[in-house]
Amino acid sequence: MPFFSGGGGGRSGALLPTTSKPKTHHHLRSKSSLSSPASSRRRGGGHASSSPTYSRRALCLAAAAFAALFVLAFLRLGFPSSRSSSAAASSHARPRPRLTRRPAFRHRDSAAAEAAAAAVAARIGREAPVDITTRDLYDRIQFLDVDGGAWKQGWEVKYRGDEWDGEKLKVFVAPHSHNDPGWIRTVEEYYDRQSRHILDTIVESLSKDSRRKFIWEEMSYLERWWRDAPRKKQEAFAKLVRDGQLEIVSGGWVMNDEANSHYFAIIEQMMEGNMWLNDTIGVVPKNSWSIDPFGYSSTMAYLLRRMGFHNMLIQRTHYELKKELAMKKNLEYLWRQNWDIEETTDIFVHMMPFYSYDIPHTCGPEPAICCQFDFARMRGFSYESCPWRFDPVETDPNNVEERATKLLDQYRKKSTLYRTNTLLIPLGDDFRYVSVEEAEVQFRNYEKLFDYINSNPHLNAEVKFGTLEDYFSTLRDEAEKINYSRPGELGSSELQGFPTLSGDFFTYADRNQDYWSGYYVSRPFFKAVDRVLEQTLRASEILGSFVLGYCQKFQCAKLPISFSHKLTAARRNLALFQHHDGVTGTAKDHVVADYGTRMHTSLQDLQLFMSRAVEVLLGDFHDRSDPTLLSHFEPVQERSKYDVQPVHRVLDLHEGKAHSVVFFNPLEQTRDEIVMVVVSSPDVSVLNSNGSCLPSQVSPEWRFVSDENISTGRHRLYWRASVPALGLETYYVVTRQDCEKAVPAVVKTFTTSQQFPCPEPYVCSKLEGKTVEMKNSYYTLSFDASHGLLQTVTHHKDGQQTVIGEEIGMYRSHGSGAYLFKPIGEARSIVEEGGHFILTEGPLVQEAHSLPKTEWHKSPVSHSTRIYNCGDSIQDMLIEKEYHVDLAGHTFNDKELIVRYKTDIDNQRIFYSDLNGFQMSRRQTYDKIPLQGNYYPMPSLAFLQDSLGNRLSVHSKQSLGAASLKNGWLEIMLDRRLVHDDGRGLGQGVMDNRPMNVIFHLLRESNVSALPKTHSSLTLQPSLLSHRVGAHLNYPMHAFMSKKPHDKSFKLPQQSFTPLTTSLPCDVHIVNLKVPQPLRFPHAEAADARFAILLQRRGWDTSYCKRGGLQCTTVGEEPVNLFYLFKDLSAVNVRATSLNLLHDDPEMLGYLEQIGDVAQEGNVLISPMEIQAYKLDLQLQSSQEE
Repeated sequence: MPFFSGGGGGRSGALLPTTSKPKTHHHLRSKSSLSSPASSRRRGGGHASSSPTYSRRALCLAAAAFAALFVLAFLRLGFPSSRSSSAAASSHARPRPRLTRRPAFRHRDSAAAEAAAAAVAARIGREAPVDITTRDLYDRIQFLDVDGGAWKQGWEVKYRGDEWDGEKLKVFVAPHSHNDPGWIRTVEEYYDRQSRHILDTIVESLSKDSRRKFIWEEMSYLERWWRDAPRKKQEAFAKLVRDGQLEIVSGGWVMNDEANSHYFAIIEQMMEGNMWLNDTIGVVPKNSWSIDPFGYSSTMAYLLRRMGFHNMLIQRTHYELKKELAMKKNLEYLWRQNWDIEETTDIFVHMMPFYSYDIPHTCGPEPAICCQFDFARMRGFSYESCPWRFDPVETDPNNVEERATKLLDQYRKKSTLYRTNTLLIPLGDDFRYVSVEEAEVQFRNYEKLFDYINSNPHLNAEVKFGTLEDYFSTLRDEAEKINYSRPGELGSSELQGFPTLSGDFFTYADRNQDYWSGYYVSRPFFKAVDRVLEQTLRASEILGSFVLGYCQKFQCAKLPISFSHKLTAARRNLALFQHHDGVTGTAKDHVVADYGTRMHTSLQDLQLFMSRAVEVLLGDFHDRSDPTLLSHFEPVQERSKYDVQPVHRVLDLHEGKAHSVVFFNPLEQTRDEIVMVVVSSPDVSVLNSNGSCLPSQVSPEWRFVSDENISTGRHRLYWRASVPALGLETYYVVTRQDCEKAVPAVVKTFTTSQQFPCPEPYVCSKLEGKTVEMKNSYYTLSFDASHGLLQTVTHHKDGQQTVIGEEIGMYRSHGSGAYLFKPIGEARSIVEEGGHFILTEGPLVQEAHSLPKTEWHKSPVSHSTRIYNCGDSIQDMLIEKEYHVDLAGHTFNDKELIVRYKTDIDNQRIFYSDLNGFQMSRRQTYDKIPLQGNYYPMPSLAFLQDSLGNRLSVHSKQSLGAASLKNGWLEIMLDRRLVHDDGRGLGQGVMDNRPMNVIFHLLRESNVSALPKTHSSLTLQPSLLSHRVGAHLNYPMHAFMSKKPHDKSFKLPQQSFTPLTTSLPCDVHIVNLKVPQPLRFPHAEAADARFAILLQRRGWDTSYCKRGGLQCTTVGEEPVNLFYLFKDLSAVNVRATSLNLLHDDPEMLGYLEQIGDVAQEGNVLISPMEIQAYKLDLQLQSSQEE
């Protein structure tokens, strides 16, 4: 049995053949159950071109090196890469162009490195050529919200009548039911009351008539139903899928949000759903269906393309953009990444044209008419009647002509908004088809209407039920026969006849000035928990992979195998929260609590597993004891409930005792940084794994609320740790006389109160003057002590001072809710003169702690600013801001809290924010759009830049919303408390605020080489240093401590664990290393690839330091060799696969053409911005097996 579901094949969307045996009861996947592969529909390309190889001897010659540099850069960047037809497909398939790209060079030497640098530099200032950009659309549209009549957001649509004389209108009506995995009810409540009945209905209704079709999206519900369904019903469901009556679209665990979700979590939720589906029923989804997320990210298009999808459907985009695209028949296009010079990311998109995905807004432009064809609104059903007062009636011989003609008129009008004569008509709504009676009334009436239209040839129309696959395959067939290209249109070789588009679709507005920018910030506490679960799951997957890799058949391999059920639950709980009413913060209070409880349970499980995995990896792999009983370590941080912040466990030491502290570094490079634990006594020292004393510092632990005693009485112990890439390192906190004790920080205060209780054993003094400085080796920070706010940053290297102008403000709002942001005017500053400002200075960490005075007795915010002295590390170059936010209480009703940096950077109100932590998007503030429409998602990063290359970046540990409303300003919303519902169906405000800490890492940079002249119109990338700062923030080290103090003489069998042969280049990121199916691990055959690794090569701005500010190496287009990546482990059976691990044809996926055979040589080439996945097996080298 293959360890991974799925197989090879160069045809996207084929039901992949498999060699697995038929399964019993819950698994119906078998060879015989699969339909034949779908035909490929890409136009053919040119002949395949072989890649040249260069001899090392020739490259050593200077002249040849120079020539190679010139030619290679020219070949790589001057022309599109050559394309060839794909492997032979079925007889009716059309050849598809090769999507692989040729690497710039082959060998590890200086000439190659120079060529790589030239190739990367030549890309600066270039973006992918496309016909349409969303930026151009925003520049062109006036956003006047003109009333269009029956189609309120459009115009009066007309047609001549002869449009279908040459090619008849082919209409596919696609029944569907949108099942939210949590919103008004929890996922379990929805399943019990509606979703299980809907799936029962689908099976029963479709089985009655083979002409009936349906599409289903959410695997979270299907998997739940499958567990309950009897064998006979499972078989009937699988048969409907095989026969093409029922299509599984997208096949993710949920229909994920695209503004707040991180790309790691998106990949996880798609992989979890797709692999379950393929493993259970034997199908791989071909087409994506995304009708309800509130705006769309180009990252999602990229990920789908690299998962083997070629078609996708979207709905919720700004109504003015829909109108503009519809007027020019551009609602269907090829979505291309703006950085994709080689044009390998193109995916075909169908954008729905109207207000909603319900039946009144899908049959045509006139909802009052379309509603008459939602037959479930007739009496006897629970749905509301048509608000236009014209209700549906049963179709009979007396009215069928009139009703069919009226419906066809809507179809024809809708058809004129698109280029082809193939038309899609979705037929459904939220939780529809809940009973057989409801399904029958829809199917019965539509069958009568279809029969009338189809039996009258003069109507030039053929109408039938269809799936997305029916629609897209018919459309592609038509586009092959008829050239729909416009003069001067670039188009795409993926599918000719349609424009190419780049950009994203934020911020969404559904009507008037109702912009959906509020959900970027709603429930920020749980947005933060989402990221913690994400990074904890990734760390657990990596540690679990190492345990299985090094233990193999030893007893210790039992640990991850026994944990596999909880690991699956953690994957699914993270996946569930990516739902577009989960991470968005747009569900009912009790549903949010359900999501939070699920995530908390998985966090607890994962941390327990990691604690035991650490002990295994630092122990003896040959130990025969039960690894599931290990209990020496526990996480340094603990979270007592699902809705509270984590707290540090306190190390309470007694004379002669020690606490061991182990750090896991989840990054790919060795990590040197200042670490912290909380201790009860300041009289402690720190030892490394060799027993050597380390310099350390203790500082008071401050409260985030003003109190009589601002100190907690505990102490923060800091020291410099060095932890290998993906490895473990042990340190010891001890009380001993022969080691220098931790140095107490010096405390200075500015306070208007009479007394400041100085905690022992620290020396406290008063600050003089209202301006206070704090410095490390890189920066000097200047504060306004009377307000506790950061004013300027001076960079020591060039002496340049940057105004930061920190301000904390509050919006008042009317009409804001979980979805919408509707402020009353601008935010006003809330910090008054006074409060407490405490400066704590030590050899390793300097901290400015501010408890500001506001008009409220209990301030909604307090904050700390920290800089570090680690010694030439990433930490030294960043400024850490931590905001403690608490909007609980009616005092803050209808208030929205922001922090604003009013810098002197002349950014012209242009800033850059990230999409899903994967890529950047250029944002421009428009006066023609209201304030709330100029807010954009900021999942992890935003930066400002001027024409001279001065840049301020703000990295975030969680998703929030950001704007640049005035020149030089960067504004980030922290939390919002809203009393009222905003009229989008939730039926409540957002009043369940929790105290929380928001952490930013600020980075001030200057360019080291000239910016491209067009930089202000380009989508700029982070610098290499900025990428590293973001990685350190979003993938923090995981710390574990011994549960009890132990004797100083106690030692673990191993003090450190170094799994990689060397650190990876700084622009390479291991997105994940995992064993997808741990339960199968012991039973897998020798040739199976039981592990998967996902590698990303970050795209970075070469105008900034090419060494990441440090001694950083970059991949420089040299291959990463998977064979030699791991120490003591051999990587074998390496093969490229899709990001959902289900397609093994790299040509179809658009991967860079590799050097030789990856399976034979292990070399992997990745272009900047790309993510590539590989299946492999890790086996112990012979010396380790003994």
